[in-house]
Amino acid sequence: MKLTVNNKAVETQAANLQQLADELALPAQGVAMAVNNRMVPRIEWASFPLTEGAQVVIIKAACGG
Repeated sequence: MKLTVNNKAVETQAANLQQLADELALPAQGVAMAVNNRMVPRIEWASFPLTEGAQVVIIKAACGG
């Protein structure tokens, strides 16, 4: 299926948000994801289904000041 991840077209086999995170090798901590302008808590990633054309935003925490 085709998704938009951080404004880039991505082809994925992931059926849910956790599978997408695994596919993209995201770190276990310090990452948040939103789908179609809705923040999805990490606890819901495995049960949150992805649909064709969904817009995913990945936010990575950064240290510093």
